[in-house]
Amino acid sequence: MAGSVLAEIEARGHEQVVFFNYPEVGLRAIVAIHNTVLGPSLGGCRMRLYPSEESAIEDVMRLSEGMTYKSALAGLPLGGGKACIIADPKMTTGREALFKKFGECINSVSGRYITAEDMGTSVADMMYVKQTSKFVAGTDPRRGGAGDPSPWTAKGVFVAMQAAAERVFQTGRSLKGKRVSVQGIGNVGMHLLEHLAQDGAILTVCDPNAGALKEAASKYGAQVVATDAIYDVPSDIFAPCAIGQTINEHTLPRLTCKVIAGAANNQLSDSSVYSSITQRGILYCPDFVINSGGVICVCAEVTGQSDNTHWIKSKIEGIYDTTARVLDESARRGKFTEAVAVELAKEIIQAAKADKK
Repeated sequence: MAGSVLAEIEARGHEQVVFFNYPEVGLRAIVAIHNTVLGPSLGGCRMRLYPSEESAIEDVMRLSEGMTYKSALAGLPLGGGKACIIADPKMTTGREALFKKFGECINSVSGRYITAEDMGTSVADMMYVKQTSKFVAGTDPRRGGAGDPSPWTAKGVFVAMQAAAERVFQTGRSLKGKRVSVQGIGNVGMHLLEHLAQDGAILTVCDPNAGALKEAASKYGAQVVATDAIYDVPSDIFAPCAIGQTINEHTLPRLTCKVIAGAANNQLSDSSVYSSITQRGILYCPDFVINSGGVICVCAEVTGQSDNTHWIKSKIEGIYDTTARVLDESARRGKFTEAVAVELAKEIIQAAKADKK
C-alpha cells in the first residue's frame, strides 16, 4: 500500500498527505495538501464510511487536486486541499470529541491546510473544530463565520448552466422550458432547484431522502423518479449533485442530455469517458469550474470578508464568465473541456510561481 500511495502522490503532484489515527475518539482521518503556490490549501472535510481505505485515499486526493484548480480559476488566494474522516456521518455519541481532536490534527500541519464543512459534516462540526484550531472556515455567521456555503455553490452552478445553455441551445441565458434532471437534492441540490424553478425549468429529481423528494415536488413541482431511473429521463441538462463518478461507461449510454452541469465533485469516472461524452454530443461543464461558489464563500471568511456580500455575489457571477471562457477555449483548442480547465488553472499557478522567483 505504501508504494502505491507514494506513486499516486507523485503522479498527482501532491505536496503532502497525512494520516491520523486516534481510536480513543474514533478518529481515522486523511488530510491531502495538493498545492500551496497561491496560498494555504483549503477544502472541506468529508465524513463518510468508505468501502475501503484505498477508496478513501483516492477520494481525498482527487478532491484536493480539484480544489487547487477550483481556487485558481476562481481567482482566489488559496491552494488546494481536502480532508476525509472515515466514520459514520450520522454518528452522534462522541461527535464533539472527534472533531475537537480533528482540530488538533489540523494544527500539526501548521496552517498549510484550512478545513470547512463538506459531505457528512456541518457548521456545528466546524464550531467543534474551532475550539481547538484556528484553521477552519464555514463557521457560524453569528460568530463572524461565513456559514453554510451551499446556497452560494448552487447559485454558481446555476449561472454556469446558463453559460452552457447559451452556447448549446442558442436561446440566451434563460432556462425556461429546459428539462433539467437533478441527481441528488441535499443542501446544494435543493437550492439549485429553487433557482431553476424561478427560471422556468422543467424539473426531475431523485434522492434516497423521501422528505427531500416531497419538498422538491411540493415547492418546485419536480417530478420524482427512482435513483437509478434518473439516467433514463429525457432531459436537456443533467445535473449530478450527489456522490462522484456517476458519469461512467455504464451510465453515459443512458443519457439523452446535451449538457452535463452539476454541483458534485469528481463527476466523471476518469478521463477515459472524455471521448464518449464528445461522441454523444454532450457539453460537459467541469465540476471544479462551476461548483466554486462554496469555496468563494469560505474564502470570504478566511480573508475577513464574511459580511461583504457584494464581493461574494460578484465572484459568484464571475463563474458565468469563467465557464464561458473554458467552453470557448475548449472549442478553440480542440480539447475536452475538463482538460482545458486544468490547463488554464495550471497556467495561473505557473505564472504565480514565476512571479515569486
